[in-house]
Amino acid sequence: MLFRLFLLFSVVPVIEIYLLIRVGRLIGPLPTVASLLAISFAGAWLVRHQGFRILRRISDELAAGRLPAAQLLDGALVLAGGILLLTPGFFTDIVGLIFLIPLTRAAIKRYLGRWLQGKLSRGEFIVIRR
Repeated sequence: MLFRLFLLFSVVPVIEIYLLIRVGRLIGPLPTVASLLAISFAGAWLVRHQGFRILRRISDELAAGRLPAAQLLDGALVLAGGILLLTPGFFTDIVGLIFLIPLTRAAIKRYLGRWLQGKLSRGEFIVIRR
């Protein structure tokens, strides 16, 4: 786990710097900064829009007496996408947008569900009920 975190925190910044240099050479420094700002503003709007929609769905599920597990996972993915969009760089912006788009978010949720089920069936996660 520690090695994976090390890779994440060392490889992602290298990818970001590489992409910033490449895009900056291709379109120039001012358009590069402008595009990063535009992506961030668009992402902030998407996070706000998707977040309110998810909060409404969570409220509806709770009012119906059901556990809003899928909506909570949606909320976590939207939050992660928003955090990634706040991080300057094209790579994290792309990943953040993938977390915000409902179609791709649904695919990620299916993958996470299968992954979690596998962990639970192998006893790697233990759920304690009180």
